Formats: sequence, structure tokens, C-alpha cells
Amino acid sequence: MNQPVAVIGAGYAGLACAVELARRGVQVTVFERSHTLGGRARAVAKDGWRVDNGQHILLGAYGELLRLLRVTGGTPKELAHLPLTLHTPGQLHLQAARLPAPLHLALGLLTAKGLSWGDRLAMLRLMRVLKKRRFRVDSGLSVAALLHELHQPQHLVRLVWEPLCVAALNTPLAEASAQVFANVLRDSLGAGAAASELLIPRVDLSELFPVPAARYLAVRRGKLRTGTPVEGIHQVQGGFRLEGDPSPRQVYAQVVLATAPHHATALLDSVGNCERLSAMIAALPSEPITTVYLALGQTVRLPYPMIGLARGPAQWAFDRGQLGGPQGLLACVISAHGPHDALSREDLLLAVHAQLEQELDQRLPPLEWSQVITEKRATFACQPAVSRPGAQTPVPGLWLAGDYLDSDYPATLESAVRSGINAASRVLRRIASTAA
Repeated sequence: MNQPVAVIGAGYAGLACAVELARRGVQVTVFERSHTLGGRARAVAKDGWRVDNGQHILLGAYGELLRLLRVTGGTPKELAHLPLTLHTPGQLHLQAARLPAPLHLALGLLTAKGLSWGDRLAMLRLMRVLKKRRFRVDSGLSVAALLHELHQPQHLVRLVWEPLCVAALNTPLAEASAQVFANVLRDSLGAGAAASELLIPRVDLSELFPVPAARYLAVRRGKLRTGTPVEGIHQVQGGFRLEGDPSPRQVYAQVVLATAPHHATALLDSVGNCERLSAMIAALPSEPITTVYLALGQTVRLPYPMIGLARGPAQWAFDRGQLGGPQGLLACVISAHGPHDALSREDLLLAVHAQLEQELDQRLPPLEWSQVITEKRATFACQPAVSRPGAQTPVPGLWLAGDYLDSDYPATLESAVRSGINAASRVLRRIASTAA
């Protein structure tokens, strides 16, 4: 375990990898170009406010992330545990019961408001058919095509399936992969009440896992170099040197590249012999996520910590005041591309404010503070049969980690963490093989 390993990127994937390596006694150094931990799931400070760059929902099925939260000292109080609840004001209320599958969904549908009996039976029929197929569908099928094939009513699609698809895959219904959506349904609605629970962070995304992970590394001889961009990776005798390393003579036996895809391609090009892999990553289509923060004062409270919005441009609203944040701070999420792309910041703020007033059927106070955060390449576009790379590269000892890698899941915090754990296991196997 005396072979030093470098991890480039201190997002959820890179830190998951580093924690697993440090847990096994590996000397690991993490490099991060930013001074804030978390990568594309991080805190942003402005005007005395501290908010996330986007909203991330965890599910009870996210076993690996929950395990690492425990390993690094997290507490259950940092997550709000809510039964799966789809609430769209004046249109839908569906809440899963705390029962084993499929009873949790059946009872939830029985007591749901806003769905006809035809809608309820269609939803159960879809889950039953997918279970019979073992949640395997044609890899070339879109979610829209799957819903059409299984005769899902348009009302149900608009209020349930489309919001769930956009939230999970960050890809429009007509373009989203039916297989990945089926995987998400398998591990949530198809797996029981505990697996389908919504786990919404009460702390910011940097504090949830990255900061505890950094503390965990610090007491295990791990190094974390923030504000240190790595501009190149060069093969040398015994391993790799990193361009930008404050210790320029340091040689790392292995390197895990855990950056966003568009940063990974430049670093792969610097190594050499990775042209095809780099081109594959560069070809991944991407989708944005915009989060509109509205501080409306202490009198404003949503009926639930998270509600659906049906009239655009925002699709979801989070009441941060019910989730450990300031009272009256709402976070409205707009997933994927859409007509809102053409709006200015001011017009978008006005549109979302007006949308909330209309959907909540109430006048809202004037804004005390606002912020619009757009991650232009927040996730890869989770389209049917899209080619996603694996962890291995053509260069021995150089590995990839990130939520864009090949897996059952779309680009979620769980898929990022799983990719980091997978990269760590490959590093450990190589250490073991060279030691033998």
C-alpha cells in the first residue's frame, strides 16, 4: 500500500474513490482546481447567502452513498426522510405508503387525488409489465415510446411519468432512455417503501459528503490540494507526474481521473494513446439544469418540502426553509433544454415568480434576494443506446470515475459514488497484482 495514488477531482466520484483507498491504507492525494469541494454538487456563496449550485434528491435505494455518509461520520439528521410524494398543487397528490412493494404503491394510488381509476390501473399495469420483463426493455426505446407501448393515459404521463423522467434522467421524455428509466423505477417504486423514500439534504451539498470526506482523509494521511488545477498527466518511469502538482518530482503509481467529462478529455489527450476514448467522451451529448432561488420572506411556506410544478418553466420547487435553510427561500428547478433558454435572467425570474403565484393560487411578497444558477453541462443527455465509457483507459494505471460512466443509472450522486468505488477497487487490484 506504499504506492501513492492521485485522484484528480474532488467531486462525489473523486472523494468516494479517495475515501475507499484511504480506508484500505493507500497513500492518496486529491487535486481540485476549485476552492470548494463537491464538483457539480457544491455550495455557492453570494451576497451573504449560501446555496447549492443545484438541487439533488437522494433515494433510499442509494445504498453506496448512504454507506459512505456513515463511514465519514454523517448523521441521519442531515437528510430529510420523506415518503415518495408527488404533489402538484390543485392537480395531483400521490404518496407511497410505508409498506412492502407493491403494496406501498397500490395503497398510495388508492388514496391518490387527481388521478382517475383508469390512470391508477394504468400505472399499476406499467409496473406489473416491467416486473414481468425483469425491467428489461429494448435499448433503443425512448421513455415516450415505452409509455405509448404500454397505453399510459396522457393525463398520467403529464402529471407522473414525465416529471419523474425529467427529474431522474434530466432528459426530455421523447429523448430519454427507457431502459435507464426502467432501472430507476426498479430500484425505487419497484423495491418497497424504504427504497423509494426521498432523502433531501438539510445541509448544503459540500457539507453533506465532501467536507466529511476531506476530514476522513486528513486523519488517514490523505492529502487534499484545493485551488490546484492539473493541466496535464505525463507517463514516467514508475507511473505518472502531474503538471501543476506543487511537488513536481512526485511520481504516482496510479491516477484516477474524476473530473467532469469536458475536463477529462483534455487530460486524456495530454497522456497520449487515448484518442478514441477522448473522442467518445467528447461525443456525449449534455443537458443543462437551471436553479432559480427566490427569497420571499418568512411568511412563505410550500405545502410540502418538495412540490411539482405543471405550467412551466420550472418543474419542481423546494422549500429550503423546511429543509434546514432560511424560511421563505424557495429553489425552483428547470431541467434540460427548453423555451426558457431564450429568456434573460430577469425575464426568467419574473416568469418563475409568476408561475409560483399561479400554481399556488396566492400573491407572493416581492423578492428579498434572488439567484439564477445554470449548469450548462450538468449531466449527459441520457438517450437510448448512448455510448458511455467504462472505468478502464488504454493506459495501464490510469482510470476514470464520474457519473457519466457506463452504469444502470443516469447521472446521479449515487452513480458518481459508485463509479468512484469501482475505480478504487481497480486501483486496489492493480496494487495487489504488482505486489504479487
